[in-house]
Amino acid sequence: MTKTQIQVPEELFQELRAFAKQREWSLAETFRRGAELLLDVYPKNSNPEAVAWTPPTSGEAGWKGLSPEELREAAFADTDPHLA
Repeated sequence: MTKTQIQVPEELFQELRAFAKQREWSLAETFRRGAELLLDVYPKNSNPEAVAWTPPTSGEAGWKGLSPEELREAAFADTDPHLA
């Protein structure tokens, strides 16, 4: 077994300590079980191919049929007249 030192925020530490005490576990056992749970829950493939995300274009966002000029006019037509 490997001995290590970690840092956790104080609030998390207090919650984990109470959690461990309630179950009559040591903090070490609590951290081990947490680590095992993470490994069970998350996929084994730790290096998936990244897919670049791009924001949708206006055509994909529901503005079909409007030219940029028509879209601009619609946006300004919807403004509060007191702000114009």
